[in-house]
Amino acid sequence: MIDTNVISGLCQKAIDMRSESYAPYSDFLVGSALLTEDGQIYTGCNIENSAFGPSICAERTAIFKAVSEGHRDFVAIAISGGKRDGELQYCAPCGVCRQVMREFSKPSFKIYLAKSADDYREYTLGELLPESFGPGNLE
Repeated sequence: MIDTNVISGLCQKAIDMRSESYAPYSDFLVGSALLTEDGQIYTGCNIENSAFGPSICAERTAIFKAVSEGHRDFVAIAISGGKRDGELQYCAPCGVCRQVMREFSKPSFKIYLAKSADDYREYTLGELLPESFGPGNLE
C-alpha cells in the first residue's frame, strides 16, 4: 500500500514535468514520475521528433533513466497529460509503454493517471495489460 501523500507527490511531479516536454507537433504535453522500490523518484517527459517514429513517451523516458542508473524494481508511476493550453486529462500509457512497464514490473505495479495531485485514477498494470508477456515467459 502506498501512502496517499506519496501518491499526491508523485502525481504533482508528473504534472510539473509537463513543462519539460518537447511536443511541437502534437502540442500534447505529458509528464511522468516513477517510484522505485527503494523510494527514489525518476521523472520523464515526452520528446517528439519530426519523423515521429523516434519520439519517446514520458513513461519510457522515466523508466529508461532509472534502468540506466541500475534500478530494476518499480512500485508505481504517475502520468499527467493534456494539450499545452488545455485542461489536464486522465492520460493512460500507450501499448508500448505498458509493455516496457511489464518488462520491469509485476502486474500489481500501480499506475496513477493524474489531473492534479489529488484528482487521479488508480490502476494496476495487470488491469491495463491483461494476459501480458513478460520475462518469465522466456524462462
